Amino acid sequence: MQTACQAVQHQRGRRQYNKLRNLLKDARHDCILFANEFQQCCYLPRERGESMEKWQTRSIYNAAVWYYHHCQDKMPIVMVTEDEEAVQQYGSETEGVFVISFKNYLDNFWPDLKAAHELCDSILQSRRERENESQESHGKEYPEHLPLEVLEAGIKSGRYIQGILNVNKHRAQIEAFVRLQGASSKDSDLVSDILIHGMKARNRSIHGDVVVVELLPKNEWKGRTVALCENDCDDKASGESTSEPMPTGRVVGILQKNWRDYVVTFPSKEEVQSQGKNAQKILVTPWDYRIPKIRISTQQAEALQDFRVVVRIDSWESTSVYPNGHFVRVLGRIGDLEGEIATILVENSISVIPFSEAQMCEMPVNTPENPWKVSREEEQKRKDLRKSHLVFSIDPKGCEDVDDTLSIRTLNNGNLELGVHIADVTHFVAPNSYIDIEARTRATTYYLADRRYDMLPSILSADLCSLLGGVDRYAVSVMWELDKTSYEIKEVWYGRTIIRSAYKLFYEAAQELLDGNFSVVDDIPEFKDLDEKSRQAKLEELVWAIGKLTDIARHVRAKRDGCGALELEGVEVRVQLDDKKNIHDLIPKQPLEVHETVAECMILANHWVAKKIWESFPHQALLRQHPPPHQEFFSELRECAKAKGFFIDTRSNKTLADSLDNANDPHDPIVNRLLRSMATQAMSNALYFSTGSCAEEEFHHYGLALDKYTHFTSPIRRYSDIVVHRLLMAAISKDKKMEIKGNLFSNKDLEELCRHINNRNRAAQHSQKQSTELFQCMYFKDKDPATEERCISDGVIYSIRTNGVLVFIPRFGIKGAAYLKNKDGLVISSGPDSRSAWKPGSLQRFQNKITSTTTDGESVTFHLFDHVTVRISVQASRCHSDTIRLEIISNKPYKIPNTELIHQSSPLLKSELVKEVTKSMEEAQLAQEVKVNIIQEEYQEYCQTKGRSLYTLLEEIRDLALLDVSNTYGI
Repeated sequence: MQTACQAVQHQRGRRQYNKLRNLLKDARHDCILFANEFQQCCYLPRERGESMEKWQTRSIYNAAVWYYHHCQDKMPIVMVTEDEEAVQQYGSETEGVFVISFKNYLDNFWPDLKAAHELCDSILQSRRERENESQESHGKEYPEHLPLEVLEAGIKSGRYIQGILNVNKHRAQIEAFVRLQGASSKDSDLVSDILIHGMKARNRSIHGDVVVVELLPKNEWKGRTVALCENDCDDKASGESTSEPMPTGRVVGILQKNWRDYVVTFPSKEEVQSQGKNAQKILVTPWDYRIPKIRISTQQAEALQDFRVVVRIDSWESTSVYPNGHFVRVLGRIGDLEGEIATILVENSISVIPFSEAQMCEMPVNTPENPWKVSREEEQKRKDLRKSHLVFSIDPKGCEDVDDTLSIRTLNNGNLELGVHIADVTHFVAPNSYIDIEARTRATTYYLADRRYDMLPSILSADLCSLLGGVDRYAVSVMWELDKTSYEIKEVWYGRTIIRSAYKLFYEAAQELLDGNFSVVDDIPEFKDLDEKSRQAKLEELVWAIGKLTDIARHVRAKRDGCGALELEGVEVRVQLDDKKNIHDLIPKQPLEVHETVAECMILANHWVAKKIWESFPHQALLRQHPPPHQEFFSELRECAKAKGFFIDTRSNKTLADSLDNANDPHDPIVNRLLRSMATQAMSNALYFSTGSCAEEEFHHYGLALDKYTHFTSPIRRYSDIVVHRLLMAAISKDKKMEIKGNLFSNKDLEELCRHINNRNRAAQHSQKQSTELFQCMYFKDKDPATEERCISDGVIYSIRTNGVLVFIPRFGIKGAAYLKNKDGLVISSGPDSRSAWKPGSLQRFQNKITSTTTDGESVTFHLFDHVTVRISVQASRCHSDTIRLEIISNKPYKIPNTELIHQSSPLLKSELVKEVTKSMEEAQLAQEVKVNIIQEEYQEYCQTKGRSLYTLLEEIRDLALLDVSNTYGI
């Protein structure tokens, strides 16, 4: 009811109200909002002296009674409330209208929903504890937050600053930063973030909250810590070196609490005993270092101490050191692969429930008995390219979701026609249908190290919207007429087409054909059943097409290079899985030329579609912007390059690109790779936006050097592309003076949608990075660093800190900290054989080097870009994710033993490790099922993997490594 919604806004704030409204709008929940205050028989005026809460309760009850009579007294109505007075007053007033508490509602109507009952009990217990605590506590741990009207007035006057709290995960107890937001960022003279030092100054705000900050006097400003540190929970700020003092403040209020589900670990038996006798109140430790410990009430602490558990925060009173929360559900055992993956998903708010029956009912059918085919109606509407164009795809091996194909041909006038043909997903996904709402909610396909979670059902993503070879498919095409010699664009055509891809090539095969090695033809299925003459003719046609596409791509790329396009370390990596959910392949980190050929064609299509939809809908087009980075973020890059004698000019993308191209050390190619990686780290991510929400000069894409850009080429796995396809179709209809079918998003709605998609993209990047790190740790966890040769590797120093260095390990793609001073205060020393040892002494840091000097006069210096020998081990953690630990064991480069030469010669793909892990798990599960009967109750309750622990399984994997893809950079 309208009054119930407004009660939420009045009592719980705007964020909870918006959350409720979004749930009501979601067609999957089948909810109707009844505007009872605008219905003549339901409206009740508020009486003099009546509180808002009493009037709202009376209005809701009155509307419930009216609705019961409206249904001719045949449909009982249930009004759920936690107001005991209302239950007493109205509970038996009208027969057929039940006024009961939520606990009674569950008991009477849903007695078998065990999980819901447990959750309800947990919330009620938490509420009782909170009420008791507020009655008992008198001393305040934190200052009270200022009222909303005071905060808003202070922001307006400039006294207070608004921004988002970002906690430093390496110093979660000490350092947090507030990045300016909204009006604050435009009106303030501040150019940097604001430091919030210590938990008291943070004043109960949690990572991600929108907070209001008051700046402290300049004499109280502090600097950020520049020393390396582990993720320690203890307050260890004293005595550590800091940077120059920066604007420092304290939180005076919270505008928006962005609380979510948190994965936590219960204390061990010993820790529970140390917490005291009152074992019902337990301090649980969140998996995310940035979140403080949470106090929850439960009697299951001992039973749950080996499990990852989801909790929610209910409140954080000024009288309490820690926030109060309640138990929600169990995820899985600590260390179990499925439990750890579930943790990553929850921590990134990724929901992976199967597609519902209602959603699947909207899907087309394609079975051997009832095969899908092109309809006559669509044949009349679309341009048919099946006989006139040589269309083919180039993708990784085993790719299922082929969403793009290419074509090239010579026209009658001698010019060329280049075509990019993208799967027509919007033909099958109607606006606001169940599947459209689900795809919008997911926003993207989530790729983890060993699996993926699709945005769309497989009937679309792997079948009817996958442009496979030899089958008819609907596409949306962009085709350009190019000058035969200069390749300048003469004309462009957009529209819906029917295509039949002639070849489904994989990258390596296409590259071989481009290089003139035709023996690869035997690996291309489409050539197998042809006679020699046909085979030769078709081969010549295909080789000409790939060669011509590559020529055009070189020309297009050169044009963008001239405007300052950047080639950065850490390109987007697409993971392809096979039927058994194993990773089948990854696009290699150092691409073949055909990778660039395909990428340039896609960038060209995205650019031209961006121009088209913006011209047609200047205030409601979805584009993608990449703002220029702040110059101060490049300071480390400039200093590092200077150490090698290179000058990096960062004034524009053009000067940066040219500088990076020139910063090549002929003796060490890793240097350029690291400099490009640093340039990537200095930049912000590209973001989707609505053109009505910012000025045209802000549309520019810095990394690609294009004035307008969008995403059009992957509608199978990105919802942004679905929106862009609909905009393009509407633009074509507009050109033809036809009626625009389907409502387009207004600027305001599109802006909100872009925020959601950007948020989900960040979640996808984080989850992919975290799952990769999980497998990295699993690989190294069972190896003895002291004896296992594969744990010793060559590393390159790429950053100097006060107590250590940051090291990059090319073989595994790992970056991490290596300490030169340990927790006991000993420093690293180097003996005559260059082997390292810990001895008493001191460290002296310079701009491009750090020197360790022992008390007996020995000294060793580490310079930027020095190669050192590193031992890799795993820092295990019960409450958090395991982490890779690096230790410098020699100040000389690692010499590869002959036995290892074959392994060290080239970095291994992540796919090889994951395949072996998955295969070993499957074999172990089969063996285990033969030997023992799994305890079904535990499996059903916790969804445990039926197999040996990964600790045992990974003993079998000795010859594999993992290529890190953690530097994914979403251009």
